[in-house]
Amino acid sequence: MTKKSGVDITSEGNTAVAVFQSACVSDVEEIATASARIRDFISQYQPRAIVFDFSGVKFFSSQVLGLLLEARAQLQPQRGQVAVCALDEQLHRVFKITNLDKIFTFHYDRQTALAELS
Repeated sequence: MTKKSGVDITSEGNTAVAVFQSACVSDVEEIATASARIRDFISQYQPRAIVFDFSGVKFFSSQVLGLLLEARAQLQPQRGQVAVCALDEQLHRVFKITNLDKIFTFHYDRQTALAELS
């Protein structure tokens, strides 16, 4: 397991799991670093899906949405999927307002997301 810049990235079978480590994910440099790490992880391990675990996250900047969209674009050539789990209801509203709730799948917890993606 690797921990840097506020995100842990691991593999569970053919699925990558990215877990944000801070309740507030808004630092520009931290998000840029996390994005680069996720991009590199996808390039190196070529997972068929990635789960973004928002357990404990209470706030995130719009750059996080860009990070998720970038991961989706990177997985799209292999028809990979991006799932979001453990998202606070207030934060889920951000996805609804931006219509991103139509392109990502949402799950109650990591185990449910992994089970549905396998």
